[in-house]
Amino acid sequence: MAVVEVQALTSVVTGLHPLIDLVSPWLTDGLVLAQQVEDPDVLGQIQQAFNNFIESGQVWAFLIGLVIGYIFRGMSSFG
Repeated sequence: MAVVEVQALTSVVTGLHPLIDLVSPWLTDGLVLAQQVEDPDVLGQIQQAFNNFIESGQVWAFLIGLVIGYIFRGMSSFG
């Protein structure tokens, strides 16, 4: 009786093998079981990144790009 059940189970698993191979990359690619966080202060990291954005002058490049893009959009539209 046990031999028949094992054979039936083996045939089911063998039949699902191509399906498991197809789906398994999606199941394991984004799987994170545990991770080690060095600095858990998320709001502090956001504030530091924003301060760096301001101090490095990237905010001016962003604003100039917005203005030039708006002007270009206005010149390239039909109406």
